[in-house]
Amino acid sequence: MPDAEPRSAVPKFGTLTVPKASDVLAAEVRERILSGELSEGTLLPAERQFVEQTGLSRATVREALRVLEAERLVEIRPGRGGGAFVQRPGRESVAGAVQLVIRGQCIRPDALHETREAVEPACAALAAVHRTDADLAELDAAYRELTSAGSDVARFLRADVHWHDAVARAGRNELLIGFVSALSEAIHAATGLEPFLDTGTREATVRAHAGVTEAIRAGDAEAARRRMSRHVCGLARVGGSTHGSSPNDGSANEN
Repeated sequence: MPDAEPRSAVPKFGTLTVPKASDVLAAEVRERILSGELSEGTLLPAERQFVEQTGLSRATVREALRVLEAERLVEIRPGRGGGAFVQRPGRESVAGAVQLVIRGQCIRPDALHETREAVEPACAALAAVHRTDADLAELDAAYRELTSAGSDVARFLRADVHWHDAVARAGRNELLIGFVSALSEAIHAATGLEPFLDTGTREATVRAHAGVTEAIRAGDAEAARRRMSRHVCGLARVGGSTHGSSPNDGSANEN
């Protein structure tokens, strides 16, 4: 009688991770929102209806809605006429996500400045192409706020953030607007007030803002890009290891 063939090894399987039911429900609703199937302002089913339609518990439905609310994809309105309403993610979602990464990962200041040097000149160039009269009015208002701050450094820095955000908004790129908003806040928090206690640094910043705004007003994208690049590179030097040096004013030595 021939020898029996040896039995093959029994296959092994790794441990399976089963997703939480609330995550599955949140993922389905999220996809319907992001795909456009559920438009902004759509009222989602009430908890009881969700339970009836999905077979899930009320606690599971509530947890899924909390996740979507935290992601700003759903707005929960209490009271009569309330409920869970669909909302589309906006620029604040980008800014919030970037801020979480910056703080959660303890991003080093040099990396913040490197990102700013890559992003903000592009924002200035886009602003020169897309700016409206309303955008120019906002830039002018931020500039007046900056020049009227005097020796009030905290007020000066708030005006500086306002101006940089206004440049980004004038460029009409939602992703860049979110990035700049998060970067400006993080960089000023990391740099602090000390570098701007120097009058020369504040005066150079004012001149830089004037030069970039002038290029944006003229619709000169390349000049706006160059001037903003000089400005943010100068700010990086002020915020880095060379405290006390004045940033380039963004308009000097132009070709």
